[in-house]
This record gives sequence, structure tokens and C-alpha cells, in this order.
Amino acid sequence: MTALIGGQWTRCVDLADRGFQYGDGTFTTIAVRKGVPLFWTLHLARLERDCRKLLIPFPGSECLEPDVRTLCAARTDGVLKIHITRGIGERGYRLPEPQRATRVLSIYPPPDYPSELRKIGVEVRLCENRLGINPSLAGIKHMNRLEQILARAEWTDDGIREGIMLDVEGYVVEGTMSNVFLIKNGTLYTPKIDRCGVAGVMRSITIETARQRGIAVVESRVAIEELYAADEVFLTNCVIGLWPVRRCEHRTYGIGPITEEIDRWLRTKAESELAAACNGRSGLSSLPPVF
Repeated sequence: MTALIGGQWTRCVDLADRGFQYGDGTFTTIAVRKGVPLFWTLHLARLERDCRKLLIPFPGSECLEPDVRTLCAARTDGVLKIHITRGIGERGYRLPEPQRATRVLSIYPPPDYPSELRKIGVEVRLCENRLGINPSLAGIKHMNRLEQILARAEWTDDGIREGIMLDVEGYVVEGTMSNVFLIKNGTLYTPKIDRCGVAGVMRSITIETARQRGIAVVESRVAIEELYAADEVFLTNCVIGLWPVRRCEHRTYGIGPITEEIDRWLRTKAESELAAACNGRSGLSSLPPVF
């Protein structure tokens, strides 16, 4: 792992940093290809939006982009993580005055997920740990991930790639590391992220792309029965892209034509993003690719 904290090469965060003390911060995870952080402008907008909701001073692109460029030069293919915490404070929950956000950027090798998972699909399970309902935190990718950690601790079978999480009322919300989509009678459904869950960047790209291509998209409360009754199910995040689900508990699914079509669209969109960045025609002009 290579890391920059406050623009300095180090792996050490101050003991008094509220990100360590309380999980007081937000983060995003970005796929890097050929030195280009894919969908950078969307990740940047998400970080700014989440900081605003959490009342954390946003460092701004002028602070983040030089660090991103440096790390993408150090590892041109991998996974970039950006954490923004409220910074150093005294003991207790009261907000420090003044607030000075800490930025932590780190880059990792790409995960060794078998490439055929996008073709053959994955097996998932339902998690027993539930997501609490808190509309004020809904959608935010904040640094308190204990619900997901406890859910992921429920299984050790490498054949199960993901766990589906429900809220305390029993509705499907998301995977431990992904967003969930269902297809029924040609319509794309995804759980609403208004009471809990993470509004993933790839989730927003998938919804926008499907609508642009003429697929009806519905964001709604999704019951377990609807998950089992779906014609097709798939998962998304910015690192895996899209994984079709072939089995969830007792229910098996085919890798359907709409899932395959959306996967092709998302791949094309990522390639177009990469090509535009390499040709200096995208919002990544301040982040020239490193070859």
C-alpha cells in the first residue's frame, strides 16, 4: 500500500484524529486504469456532498487532485481510496473549533476477482445483521461500517461472493459492498436509499445509463419476496463493475439479456471515460494520465 496523509508519504494517522476515534468521516473507492481514476468527477462530487451533509470542511479538488495524480503515477492500475475525516480534536463528541479536515489517500493493487464472474455470475446470501434506519445518514459512505463488517463476518465460504443486507423492517437495501438491482418484466428495480444504505457512484451511473437507453427504472422498497421473484439480479460497485447473481439462498437465476446488455453499456462507458481522459477531452484535464 502507498499512502499520502495531508499530502505527506506516511501510513500513520494522529491518535487524536476523529476518523480514528469515532469514524467521523467519509470515503470513496475508485478504480484506476492506466493512471486514470475512473469517473473521477462523480467521486469528487460525492465526497463534497457527503462532507457537506456531515458538516466536514471539504478540502477541495485543488488539494485532492495533486495527491490523486501522485498516487496514480505510483500505481497506474489499482484501487484508490480517499478518506476525509473531521481532523484532530479533543476528547468528546463536540466538534473541534476550528475544524481542519484530514485527507488520507491510499492506493492498492487491483483485487484478484476471477474475470469470469461477470459472465457466470456469483452466489450471494442473505445476512442476519440488519441496517438501522437513519435518514440523516442515508446515502452517505461514512466511515462507520460496523453493520457491514458484522454482516461480512457471517460467512467464510469463498464460494459466496456477497451478502445481501436488509433493514430492520426486512426490506432489501444493498450488499455489504455493493448496490442491488432487480429486473422484472423488463423493468429495472433498485432499493431506495432514503433511510439507510450507500448511494454508490456505480449505482447512479447504472440508473442514468439504463434510463438513457430506454429501460424503465424504479427506486422502491424491495421485499425479500420480490428479490426471489425477480427475473434477473445483479450487483454493482466501482471496483467490480457489474456482477450478475446466479444464486441467492434457495433461488437460482439465469444470466439474463438485460443484465448482459447493461454490463456491456457500463463497460463501454468506462472505456469511453478512459479514452476521453487519455485524449484530454474529459473533466480529468487536471489529472493527466500517467503511462
